[in-house]
Amino acid sequence: MLPVIELQALEKTYRSGDVEVRAVRGVSLRIERGEFVAIMGSSGSGKSSMMNILGCLDRPTAGTYLLDGVDVSQLDRDRLADIRNEKIGFVFQGFNLLARTSALENVELPMLYGSQRLAAPEVRRRALEALEMVGLGGRADHYPNQLSGGQQQRVAIARALCNRPSLILADEPTGNLDTQTSIEIMGIFQNLNSAGITLVMVTHELDIARYCKRNLIMRDGRILSDQPVAAPLCARVESEKLAAAQAGVLEG
Repeated sequence: MLPVIELQALEKTYRSGDVEVRAVRGVSLRIERGEFVAIMGSSGSGKSSMMNILGCLDRPTAGTYLLDGVDVSQLDRDRLADIRNEKIGFVFQGFNLLARTSALENVELPMLYGSQRLAAPEVRRRALEALEMVGLGGRADHYPNQLSGGQQQRVAIARALCNRPSLILADEPTGNLDTQTSIEIMGIFQNLNSAGITLVMVTHELDIARYCKRNLIMRDGRILSDQPVAAPLCARVESEKLAAAQAGVLEG
């Protein structure tokens, strides 16, 4: 089976006046179907540039990027837009929900602009199904200002799922959330991964990266370390531990 992601000698160079900045330097990488990978690194390490390329939001300067076996390195802008919509689901630190649009309508949006041209009943069915998957089936008619931060991120995850992508890219998805809610979001990601969805997540939080199956560390545009996580944390167990600890503090 082809890997979801295959990078071969990938390079990304930016120009600032007469200065060249090599953000990604000769990275080769395979991410197989069903993996859950965290990409970490300090500011300037190249992880954001790498994610932009993986999400077909930017082009490499050199090298090859195969997504599901398709070389997307040289595709034109329209085809890249189709690839993003069909194969990739995005989850960001900021939830990026439309304020005057219900949770259901926010989830429906990617399907309305996709190339599949789904009928309205199918769009609604898929959106409701995605909201059920993240535990928000009963909040479909709620607006973002009626939802907590964790619930808004769940809507964003449902939106990423609705076109049934082969890859979900998450950029600091727990960055705006408290500890308990962050663990709950990681639990959703773990459930999706158990269902066979491939996830790649940028995070600067070591404790969050421990919920993944594989950790990459970048520095100066290169992969410094690429290691499997020996015993990934289970979000359900960790959530129960935290709740018990908090209850003990309150009782004390």
